[in-house]
Amino acid sequence: MYAINTEKKADYWEVEALFDLCFVPGREALSSYRLRENSDPIFELCMVARDKEQILAGAIRYWPVKIIEYEALLLGPIAVHPTRQGEGLGSLLIKDSLEMAKELGYSRILLIGDFSYYGRLGFKKLTNIKMPKPTNPDRILGTELISGAWNIPNGPVKSLK
Repeated sequence: MYAINTEKKADYWEVEALFDLCFVPGREALSSYRLRENSDPIFELCMVARDKEQILAGAIRYWPVKIIEYEALLLGPIAVHPTRQGEGLGSLLIKDSLEMAKELGYSRILLIGDFSYYGRLGFKKLTNIKMPKPTNPDRILGTELISGAWNIPNGPVKSLK
């Protein structure tokens, strides 16, 4: 059993260490990080999962972006400690945070990821959205929190900085 709570300032470096552990070296060189530079995350949607011993098991963050004049949330990174993978914790973090995002009035979520994983959580391939290069267009995924939210014109994703 995990306790899922909003990420606190004191969690920051521990969460960063988890992301470093779970992702390739140089993760901050990925194109999605260009959208996060000089921007603050949506703090109320950044969550951590801890076990009963208070050991960090997973974390998720969200960032504000826009496509033309349409606001969206960029999900990521999300990570689950390698010793905790396969327990459904990643899905739980995503589902809980999507519900919270909907309650906060957000309508569309964007991410870069594997359709084979995120498709089962309701994400679909977005063909009208252009991420900074070099992003594989097959990995641009989104989900709607409000029906029709992704019925927007083609456009590039930009940070809100």
